[in-house]
Amino acid sequence: MKAHFYKYQALGNDMVVIDPARFDFPLTPATIRLICDRHFGLGSDGICNGPLPGERQPHQMRFFNPDGSESGKSGNGLRIFARYLWDQGYAQDSVFDIGIGGGVVKAEIKDKTARTLAIEMGQLSFHSTDIPVSGSPREVVNETMHLAGRHYRVTAVTIGNPHCVIFTEEVSEAATRAAGPAIEVDAHFPQRTNVQFVQVVDRHTLQIEIWERGAGYTLASGTSSCAAAGAAVKTGQCASPVEVRMRGGTASVTLAADWQVLLTGEVEAVGSGIFAADLVARFERE
Repeated sequence: MKAHFYKYQALGNDMVVIDPARFDFPLTPATIRLICDRHFGLGSDGICNGPLPGERQPHQMRFFNPDGSESGKSGNGLRIFARYLWDQGYAQDSVFDIGIGGGVVKAEIKDKTARTLAIEMGQLSFHSTDIPVSGSPREVVNETMHLAGRHYRVTAVTIGNPHCVIFTEEVSEAATRAAGPAIEVDAHFPQRTNVQFVQVVDRHTLQIEIWERGAGYTLASGTSSCAAAGAAVKTGQCASPVEVRMRGGTASVTLAADWQVLLTGEVEAVGSGIFAADLVARFERE
């Protein structure tokens, strides 16, 4: 029975790649939670599962949060999965497609070491029915909402997963950890939401803190970078391209006039190995 894993990190967002060709156990929510557990498992901010067999797209993947839920899209997860495809020879050209969440994105290896990668993330939408946000159909831009016991000015956006962007004079880990859990599950967001607290540094630079749906406080997030940059441009506070600074590092977001997004950032390999028999025995029980 094969039980291989491959681990990478993108701006401090560490993820495990589980390749079905090299892993013989079903990825149940309980198994995902165990692998991602930093005390009883390997430890990870999420799992990239692929390339999936039997799909029309040869580079099809699924992304799972550490709580076992599935995310429609992950910017850092896509860059990590693209790096894995390149490292293992699944991708032969420097530009190739990846399937995720019913859509296809384009990945590009930007340098000889495959450390810097760019992903065409798709199109941002600020419309409540796309995100979704409760209430009448509308664009949710600079809208006042009562969240986590206080009123915030919110710009909501989706790029395949929902985001709640809040601009503040200063951002901090403590404030994000305090408000993030309640905002994530607030009734305004029927499918829960990712949360970004955003400080505008200048016309092309943001500093953000992130509470991630299904993962909690995180050092970096690709889709959060796209959402924050898009919200800053939509509200007239920034212009493309936007440098998004996070605890784990910096990503570059380029936005087109039709809200198509290009995300560029670094990925590093951490290691690979085989899950030990003791942990495998737990997979078999889950």
